[in-house]
Amino acid sequence: MEHQIQFLPKEAIEIDYEALPDDASLAAHLTAGAFAGIMEHTVMFPIDSLKTRMQIASSKQELSRSVVSAISKISSSEGAYALWRGVSSVVLGAGPAHAVYFSVFEASKTLLVNRLTSSPHSNRIVTDENHPLIASCAGIAATTASDALMTPFDVLKQRMQAGSSVAATGGKSTSVKLLQTAGQIYKAEGITAFYISYPTTLFTNIPFAALNFGFYEYFSSVLNPSHSYNPYLHCVSGGIAGGIAAALTNPFDCIKTALQTRGISQNEVLRNVNGFKSAATALYKQGGISMFVKGWKPRIIFNIPSTAISWTAYEMAKEVLLKN
Repeated sequence: MEHQIQFLPKEAIEIDYEALPDDASLAAHLTAGAFAGIMEHTVMFPIDSLKTRMQIASSKQELSRSVVSAISKISSSEGAYALWRGVSSVVLGAGPAHAVYFSVFEASKTLLVNRLTSSPHSNRIVTDENHPLIASCAGIAATTASDALMTPFDVLKQRMQAGSSVAATGGKSTSVKLLQTAGQIYKAEGITAFYISYPTTLFTNIPFAALNFGFYEYFSSVLNPSHSYNPYLHCVSGGIAGGIAAALTNPFDCIKTALQTRGISQNEVLRNVNGFKSAATALYKQGGISMFVKGWKPRIIFNIPSTAISWTAYEMAKEVLLKN
């Protein structure tokens, strides 16, 4: 790569589409990250709701394994809005959380590239080089920071997603209103309920982020070796990365869901779980290994387009901000 770069004109090296101006880098990445996060989570939200329903359903309440059939059944019995319950929590949380996510990623990647490679050091927050392993490490730092902000909103989202499902099976439904749901959780379970799943969320999202960023940069380098702005290739690379990461981390996601919905679970054992180990043990006793693959299909279906949307929206926002 080095012997190719030295033949490029100086302007081609300095004006890279990813190299945002120094005085606009932080604001640009906060804006791009927030835009990407909201787009990622809202467009595919009904599929995420279906995944939550599948993961908390008991064997007697098992939803159809066909995603289309399950969505049709829920929509016809509970109304078209049923699968959109909780989206307000995502809109409020995803923007700030993803702004932090991508900003920390770019800053960490730049720092690691400057420290660990022979590339010329740069003060710019964005590097224009592909380093899958470095990207994976930067992704871990990014998800640790963003999850600290997003976890309470994720708890609210899953409670709201599950509320009508619980009511439909004879249980006590949580309110589908954001503030009322938050108040109910706080009164019944205390402030710790909003963060009890944070360690498990990290167990889920750290490998997801490492795989997502690593595979994205790898497939980007293979499909788009010139690192030029290409929405189609960003979309394909992001979709592949998201699908692989979602499939491999689904068991952790099942445990996270068990912790976040313990307050409305109809299973006495699951209602009393208090951490990663107890939740994993309770799930295994309830249904064996099969409990850790529940919801894997909608999780993959959700993450392929949502991750593709996220990366494409992020790269597009950077391109627009750069030109402006």
